[in-house]
Amino acid sequence: MIGTLLAKRALAGAFQALNDHELDTFMRSWSDDGVFVYPGDIPESGVFRGRAAVTAWFGRFFEQFPRIRFHVRAICPRDLFDLVGRNEVAVHWDVDLVNREGYPGRNSGVTVVTLVRGKATQATDYIFDLGDALHRNWSALPTATTQT
Repeated sequence: MIGTLLAKRALAGAFQALNDHELDTFMRSWSDDGVFVYPGDIPESGVFRGRAAVTAWFGRFFEQFPRIRFHVRAICPRDLFDLVGRNEVAVHWDVDLVNREGYPGRNSGVTVVTLVRGKATQATDYIFDLGDALHRNWSALPTATTQT
């Protein structure tokens, strides 16, 4: 139970660091070999492996969104009675943001984080609107589709 409380506190702190654009504070919650997975079909989508790649991705994230506010709705650990220091935790969130072009946006999602001894070893974002909202927020043109 204490592990669950610590996991919830760590993740709440990580999202606050995102809100505050504190990259160094945020990255303290990651393991050196952490993996971040971001969905979609934009240039920022993909799998980012290792501290350097994850740090670079979130650096671009802060540049793209000079104003951002995550509203954490729920933090749900898989194992309430984790005793070994390994747990998976789902964080349900809404985000309000303004991108570098001044466009205000909003989206919602869930991030599933694997924690090992308090450090994120993997985080995967599941974003509810992967269409127009994601593209507008990231200033990315939608990919063209061909009709047959």
